[in-house]
Amino acid sequence: MFNDHNHMSLINTEENVNAQTTQKLSGAQAIIQCLIEEQVEMMFGYPGGAIMPTYDAIHEYQNQIKHILVRHEQGATHAAQGYARATGKVGVCIATSGPGATNLITGIADAQIDSTPLVCITGQVHKDLLGTDAFQETDIIDISMPVTKWNYKVTEADEIPRVLAKAFFIAKSGRPGPVLIDITKNAQMEFLEFSYDKCNHINSYLPEPVPSSHSVIDAVSLINNAKKPLVVFGQGVILGNAEPELKMFLDKSGIPAASTIMGLSALNPNHKSYVGMLGMHGNYAPNLLTNECDVLIAIGMRFDDRVTGTISTYATNAKIVHLEIDPSEVNKNIKVDVAVMGNVKHTLPQIIMKTNKNKHPAWRKQFTDLYNKENEKVIEQDLNPKANEISMPEVVNLVSDLTKDKAIIVTDVGQHQMAACRYSRFKQTRSMITSGGLGTMGFCLPAAIGAKLGQPDRLVIGIVGDGGVQMNIQELGTIMQTKVNVKIIILNNQFLGMVRQWQELYFDKRYASTEMLNPDYQKLSGAYGIASQKVTKRSQLKTALEKMIQHDESYILEVMVGQEQNVFPMISPGMSVSDMRLS
Repeated sequence: MFNDHNHMSLINTEENVNAQTTQKLSGAQAIIQCLIEEQVEMMFGYPGGAIMPTYDAIHEYQNQIKHILVRHEQGATHAAQGYARATGKVGVCIATSGPGATNLITGIADAQIDSTPLVCITGQVHKDLLGTDAFQETDIIDISMPVTKWNYKVTEADEIPRVLAKAFFIAKSGRPGPVLIDITKNAQMEFLEFSYDKCNHINSYLPEPVPSSHSVIDAVSLINNAKKPLVVFGQGVILGNAEPELKMFLDKSGIPAASTIMGLSALNPNHKSYVGMLGMHGNYAPNLLTNECDVLIAIGMRFDDRVTGTISTYATNAKIVHLEIDPSEVNKNIKVDVAVMGNVKHTLPQIIMKTNKNKHPAWRKQFTDLYNKENEKVIEQDLNPKANEISMPEVVNLVSDLTKDKAIIVTDVGQHQMAACRYSRFKQTRSMITSGGLGTMGFCLPAAIGAKLGQPDRLVIGIVGDGGVQMNIQELGTIMQTKVNVKIIILNNQFLGMVRQWQELYFDKRYASTEMLNPDYQKLSGAYGIASQKVTKRSQLKTALEKMIQHDESYILEVMVGQEQNVFPMISPGMSVSDMRLS
């Protein structure tokens, strides 16, 4: 992690550069010119006093870079996240000082834990006012330090090109993450001789560790001698653009492979090795058999607690091979036997070359048998509920059918999120966008806007609960103003559903502060000029979904689902993956 205390070494270090000619610009103009040099197409933001000179420059450059006016600064960060996750590019957001800057923090923290590359630019009061509690002054550098990959305060205009060049390099290199650059008002208004040199090296910063030949040999030895191997892959595959290498490894090795939530869409679910999703509400077989495998190959994932359950009982029979780009993640939660450091795009081919061909038929049958049990006890009932109430899984499954599994699905956080992850079929990479590590309610609506603006030719569908949608519902104004064609499905159970489920299972049905009295979403949609429909009966569902998908503008579909439906399978808190329950 990079933080302000070591920023001078970053600014003064030698770097590889491509020299550019100079021109006289204001600091504000320089900020926008830097973004153009980095091929930024759009940014998400909200103006205010300390960032006003930069907004004046945005107006000047509006034919070269697009600014999306959100309705709340948190919406800017989530929209930038959606854009980054859908495109693989760096998301950019901009805000003023004080409350504008602090409103970015939730999205920045979300981006940090989910490894999303962002460059966040905040205005700051004049350098002569720093530390005086001036109007809208907040020390955003110290506030953001724990949740950024690097941050830096600019107080002089001539720092701007060097700092922003490094910001983009740090944000997108190695394990990606958010960077915050705080720029005082005087620095925006002063003039400098502008030239831009893209950064591609910083002394002492090694974004991609070089794997040792010994670690590759040791990893291959374990893999080739395994009787019951299991691959667990995460978002590192997507971030490293290593989807082809993962497929090649599985094609050759025949090893069963399970995805984390963040790894969804890295592998076609129809692949013969794919055995489902891991985690608290993941699939039964890969969770249970984690504790029967003898070699676990973790590829671009970080052993989050929602994957491991109780750490002391996780993968108890397995030797563990960890392919990872971030050294801080190795042995952080789970002790591994072999660590192969580096981008999995580069390390997987070295392993593939030496991996034996194998089909593991008896081992794979164990996954099939357990899947059949889950299918009978859970999946069939989820998709074909006997009750008249519509279920979340049947909505999600029908969306996947009607879109031929080609849509980008953006979710909020809760029961609907688990339904979307379990029952969507992602056949194209970068098709699942969700808040994984932080679990941020309010993520879906702005992230879906950003995803659609980043991928205008793809169908983008946001799936959200009645609780989460209200946390950033003001971003309907952004949809109204931009005319972005995003589809939003509100799965309305009139509860904070996941909290209610826990209250039912572990708090004797004491539903404390989880029942929701909701607004009329059709009237609300109409106020923003967005077409909408409400579905209350199963007989209406397919036609309503088809109408939403075919509608050539944004659309909100509210679907009333069962109030007290639960998400299973489930690993109870504090329990082992072996203790997953089906009901």
